[in-house]
Amino acid sequence: MIEPVHPDELRVSDPERAAVQERLRRAVAAGQLDLHEFDTRVQSAWAARTRGELSRITRDLPEPPPEPPSPPPLGRWFSDDDGTAMRVLMIVWASIAAVNLVVWGLVTVTSEGDTYPWWIWLSVPGAALLVLYVVGIGRPRR
Repeated sequence: MIEPVHPDELRVSDPERAAVQERLRRAVAAGQLDLHEFDTRVQSAWAARTRGELSRITRDLPEPPPEPPSPPPLGRWFSDDDGTAMRVLMIVWASIAAVNLVVWGLVTVTSEGDTYPWWIWLSVPGAALLVLYVVGIGRPRR
């Protein structure tokens, strides 16, 4: 009868060696290994023939902290899900337009003659915000 092979005596494959190398790379990134020790252990990993040899390479390493999540890919401008950026821009624009309109009204009432309606120039950024909203940039997703 053939005796079963102990798990530590099983042969390893290149993907298993690559996984150990990645584990060692994360240990270097976490400050658990220096580069010389990393190089030595990676050479040992690629020279390992059995799972027992491979497991001894990382046996003394604690599990490194998880890598931080990658930032979301940059999408369109104002691509937040709830349209917060567009609301903030609209509030800022409306506040500035209201203040300018009030100041223009006060200047017009208190001065003699016609006063140039400079507040009309605020329609340009307002129109730009409107176009962005109509196109769907900054609008909340449904």
